[in-house]
Order: sequence, then structure tokens, then C-alpha cells
Amino acid sequence: MKNLKAIGLLFMALLIGLAAAVYAAGWVSRQGNIASNKVVIAAVDIEMGSKINPQMLTSTDWPSGSIPPGAFKDIKELQDRVVKVSVLRGDAVLERKLAPVGTQGGLSAVIAEGKRAMTVRVNDVVGVAGFALPGNYVDVMVNAQQDRAKGEEGKQISKTVLEHVLVLAVAQESGRDDTKPKVVSAVTLELTLEDSEKLDLARSVGTLSLVLRNQIDKKTVATAGITKSQLFGEKEVPPTAVKVAATTTTTHKPRVFIASPAAQPAAECVEVIQNGSRVLNCF
Repeated sequence: MKNLKAIGLLFMALLIGLAAAVYAAGWVSRQGNIASNKVVIAAVDIEMGSKINPQMLTSTDWPSGSIPPGAFKDIKELQDRVVKVSVLRGDAVLERKLAPVGTQGGLSAVIAEGKRAMTVRVNDVVGVAGFALPGNYVDVMVNAQQDRAKGEEGKQISKTVLEHVLVLAVAQESGRDDTKPKVVSAVTLELTLEDSEKLDLARSVGTLSLVLRNQIDKKTVATAGITKSQLFGEKEVPPTAVKVAATTTTTHKPRVFIASPAAQPAAECVEVIQNGSRVLNCF
């Protein structure tokens, strides 16, 4: 009786194994029948701004239903095209990753339409200790002395003049895959023409600082800047009235004149009344 039960269990196991094998064979057969097309992919890592040659590319089978838009089937179509973003090995080379046909290689190929590239001199402090890397976004702050009004001393002020500026390159490197800090002497920024003018003026009148910001934070914050007196909590004293005493050679009482705050700084004046005439002498 025990032998019959063991034989039955063995037979059942054989049936289950056979069914699993048949199912697996059918699944493999169905996968092999999926339609596929050739798609061009990167055979090596291609740096941003590089001109493509056939040695950088290869082709592979790609399921027809999941071919990404803008993919290429023939390597010859990509001869001498320039990539405007870095393409990693094994990634499909897509039209949106390429600069327009006829573009020459280099940094100019990756500048967005309507933008300009401008380089500013930095050090380890201005360059955020080397963390302002290609692909990051920064704000630009200037520390300068304001123009003096009449009778006033120019105030030192720090103010953010540009926000959400893309770093295109540091020194002569434009690769965006390295996350290690690089202390360099120059940083190239992508700007509109108007912002380029602001930056050029800012670096001529004061000291620049780069402020690293979150890559996905696109909010802008308008500030009035901060002066030295505001930083230390000092209250600015408003202009006060200036009293000018007038003396006469007669027995008339002295007069007091109150100068308005907007008037020019008053000098000491003396009114002299003699023989019915008045003369005002100021010193």
C-alpha cells in the first residue's frame, strides 16, 4: 500500500514537471517571435559637445513596440553629428540629444538657442569650493559700493543680480558625469544677452560670488540686497533741521531760520540791519 502511494506521488511530480517544461518552452518560443528592429546605441561614453564617428556606435535589436522616438537605424545617418548632452554606453542615440545638422563640435554646440556663454574668473571661495560643476545651477551675487548721493557716503551692498544660471563648463571641461568637486580658475555660464550685460557690469564694479542652488528649484526671489548698516542692525539717522542764528546791530530779537531736510547743507549766516537796509552774510 505504501509503495502504491509513493509511486502515485512520483507520477504526479513527473506530470507537474512535464507541464512546467512545456509552458517554459512555449514562453521562450513566444519571446523569440517578438518583432524587433535594429537601433543605434553608443558603444562608448560620448561626452557632451563631441562629434560622432562610427567607432563610437553600434547597433542592437530593439523590440519594435518600445523603440524610443527619434532613434536611428543606420550608423551612417549619425556621421559627424554632434551630441549636445552626454550619452552613456548602451544608451540609444536620439535626435533630441543631438545638435542641429551642420553644427561643429565644441562648447558652442551645447548652448541653448537664444543664450550666450560667458566666463567669469573664480577662486575656491567664489566657485563654491569647486562644487559648481557643469550641469549645476547657481545664483550670482555681487558685493559693491553704491553710487554716492550729494553729501552722502556710498554704501557697501551685497545683492543677488542673477538667478538659476546654468554652469556650462569649469575651466576647459564640460563633462557633466563627474560629481567630484573641482577647484578651478574660471567658470562658464549660460546666459541671455541681457543677463550677460548685467554680469559684465557686476564684475567690473564689485566682487562676484556664486551661490549653488538645488537643480530642480526654479523659483526666483526678488531681494533689495543688504547694506552694512542693515547687517549690523544700525538705524539710519534721518536728516535734521539746521538752526541758523542771525544777529543784528539793532535792538531787534534774534531770528531763527529752519532749513528743510531737502535743502542744501546750510552755512552759518548773519543778518545785518544798518540804516534801514538788510544784508545777509553767510560763511
